Amino acid sequence: MQGLVFDIRRYSVHDGPGIRTTVFLKGCPLRCLWCHNPESWLLQPETTVRKNRIGNDTFETTEVVGKYYTPTELVSIVEKDYLFFDESNGGVTFSGGEPLMQPEFLEQSLALLHKKGIHTAVDTCGLASAERYKAIAPHTNLFLFDLKHMDSATHKRLTGCDNELILSNLRLLNTLGADIIIRYPFIPTANDSKENLNAMVSFLSALKGISEVDVLPYHKIAAHKYQKMGIGNWDNAPSEPTKTEIEQVVSFLKNSGYKVKVGG
Repeated sequence: MQGLVFDIRRYSVHDGPGIRTTVFLKGCPLRCLWCHNPESWLLQPETTVRKNRIGNDTFETTEVVGKYYTPTELVSIVEKDYLFFDESNGGVTFSGGEPLMQPEFLEQSLALLHKKGIHTAVDTCGLASAERYKAIAPHTNLFLFDLKHMDSATHKRLTGCDNELILSNLRLLNTLGADIIIRYPFIPTANDSKENLNAMVSFLSALKGISEVDVLPYHKIAAHKYQKMGIGNWDNAPSEPTKTEIEQVVSFLKNSGYKVKVGG
């Protein structure tokens, strides 16, 4: 049993409580127009080319994105940060891509971390079978659950898939009593309308125990990744939200009764 990882990022403070080590797994069922991890899309190692310039000379270097680990190998790496987890009430977060694209590897890794008393979180887009969520729920302390758009047709236009299964899985996890933080990627002109925000709050108000929404403002810093991967980026992409626009969304969510963080 092996899993394909494209990055292990230590000392993260935006992927759950405390200081965390975030493990990024390859493979994603969505193609969000604003995706900042295009290297996560394919469930296979990929070779990228980077152009480097020294003076007037330009040369290329290649890099393989994606490395295989067994659950035991991965846990032996991340548990080295246990002291930071213990002192900050942190832990390990699995992100991607979509971690549930590699369900057996994810489940076994979570179970091993749980046995060692390490807090676990899964950052998910919500698009996987209900059975996969049921399998990992006993070993997952926290779900970071994305809500990208409440209208199914618009969700499909923006991400390549409708949101019916996603919303169903959010209801399921809530029924299972999972600890959930909602993540709202704030994309100007795409999902920031009053209608969408009102629909999101209305949906969440019917669920019990969800008290926090993390606002993730859109940014363009991943443009170089698309160039490196040889992938076309979002045509006619919107501008990054202003500080005032972010404050307005935060104020709306706080007034709706939610604890709000910007950036997770």
